[in-house]
Amino acid sequence: MPPELRTAIATVCLSGTLEDKLAAAAAAGFDGVELFENDLVVSPSSPAEIRRRCADLGLSIDLYQPFRDFEAVPPDVYAANLRRARRKFDVMAELGADTVLVCSSVSPDAIDDDELAAEQLHALSEQAAERGLRIAYEALAWGRHVSGYEHAWRIVRRAAHPALGVCLDSFHILSKGHDPAPIRAIPGDKIFFLQLADAPELPMDVLPWSRHHRLFPGQGDFDLTAFTGHVLAAGYRGPLSLEVFNDVYRQADPRPAAVDAMRSLLALQDSLGVLDVPPAPALTGHAFAEVVTDPGAGRILASLGFARTGIHRTKPVELWEQGEARVVVNEGGAAHGAVGAVALASTDPARSARRAEVLLAAVLPRVRGPREADLASVAAPDGTQVFLCGDDWRDDFVHTGETVAGAGILGIDHVALTQPFDHFDEAALFYRSVFGLTPSPVAEFAAPFGLVRSRAVAAGEVRLTLDSALVRRGEWAPAVPEPQHVAFACADALAAAAAMRAAGAPLLDVPANYYDDLDARLDLPAERLAGLREHSVLYDRDAHGEFLHFYTALAGARVFFEVVQRIGGYRGYGVVNAPVRMAAHRARRDARAPAPPAKTTSRA
Repeated sequence: MPPELRTAIATVCLSGTLEDKLAAAAAAGFDGVELFENDLVVSPSSPAEIRRRCADLGLSIDLYQPFRDFEAVPPDVYAANLRRARRKFDVMAELGADTVLVCSSVSPDAIDDDELAAEQLHALSEQAAERGLRIAYEALAWGRHVSGYEHAWRIVRRAAHPALGVCLDSFHILSKGHDPAPIRAIPGDKIFFLQLADAPELPMDVLPWSRHHRLFPGQGDFDLTAFTGHVLAAGYRGPLSLEVFNDVYRQADPRPAAVDAMRSLLALQDSLGVLDVPPAPALTGHAFAEVVTDPGAGRILASLGFARTGIHRTKPVELWEQGEARVVVNEGGAAHGAVGAVALASTDPARSARRAEVLLAAVLPRVRGPREADLASVAAPDGTQVFLCGDDWRDDFVHTGETVAGAGILGIDHVALTQPFDHFDEAALFYRSVFGLTPSPVAEFAAPFGLVRSRAVAAGEVRLTLDSALVRRGEWAPAVPEPQHVAFACADALAAAAAMRAAGAPLLDVPANYYDDLDARLDLPAERLAGLREHSVLYDRDAHGEFLHFYTALAGARVFFEVVQRIGGYRGYGVVNAPVRMAAHRARRDARAPAPPAKTTSRA
């Protein structure tokens, strides 16, 4: 395999004007672009000016696309198509692009005749060759007569022209369930271009699936490592190029989207073994979670059995501990009520940091005082700090001498981070590629304020859940924007809930309707159900075990705590109960809110 591969991105992947897209692609480190025709058509810049702009940015124009509905058509349509092609060749000459993408026809004029298709593509290639250009023929998954790459290759082989080759698009091949292994039989010099896109497995027609739901590599369900491996094994030496149609990316800021796209290609090359990326060191657990909030967090932690065991040497930060669970409470942050940071215990923090930097994670500057640990941290897509820790970080705190009373908490089970919708897929790729966490399938549930999407990423004892609300707009948006929480593990949830309530912990009350429904659905033993009901503990189970959990009220604007008990090999996070928790938080806020002022009638 080649030691280094060029990278490119289709301008259709990004939002903004063509100038915005080119600037974002260059800033993210791409070598070239596929220029989508519509982006050029609406640009005020001439093709020659775009060529100069790309040169100034260090970008090549690797592909001009798409040229549609050309082959296997009647003579009058064919003549018009040739005229159209000649005009596009003129544009390409001004752009300095040497390859044009010709998609298999979807036109009702197209005839199911491979010989005619080959003949007309040969003639087109002859005219392209006279201009020093090449034709990359691609089978669209919804092509009228040609919808598979092997069929497209047979036509290209029959046409037998040096300026004609195939374009292989992972979405068009994998969405149809076609086997990519025969790609190895295509001569590498006849694979003119490679387009990569991932996607979730969705039971829908391939055209809307393609137009709205493509993803960058590593964000979906396709095996792009195997697919790309077949293409490289065939001898392909062109760029790895992204062509992703996605409603979110085409509305989001193009600069972080381009970085996300480049990270996906770096991670793909890492998985192929063609890029020198430090391997991800093993993560052994959560070193701590940092909560940026007002003093209310400390009071709630105390009622959960935590003790304030340390005060930071130079910052307004306190360390609270119970068992192996450690929470840093930061009362000096700008945004009260947030999980400001998660700290991952790494077997090699320096190598974890090097890998993060190679994969384009933003390394955060940190002011370090005397005798303080040299902790590396990077920014996640939502702005959360991710620290990479050894064992020395606790030396930053002066011990208070307080002892832990304890209420059965053992450690941090997981941290839940609500993502802006635009960053949901990006976040999963970030944690997967940078830290080696494995994403779980996406779950969706109907919450009181709309549909919520949830996905966990985990490795060993490190677990994060990423949640996102699809729409949160207007006056009816939830009063708690993007809630986050830290979940603590315990050995006995019922005993812990009883002890914490007795200590004055502000635990949520669960309505009786929930337990009536639980009884109807799962037929739990009467004693178990009664215990859950008495202590307002929620319940879930899967094929591997059971899950008991309960929540506190908010500590600050949007952060709260959860206590969980995993029994057996339960692997989930109690997502089915999230709407119950959300409604209970709303009920608690409503109960404590001051009554609205009485309406008065004007007598003027």
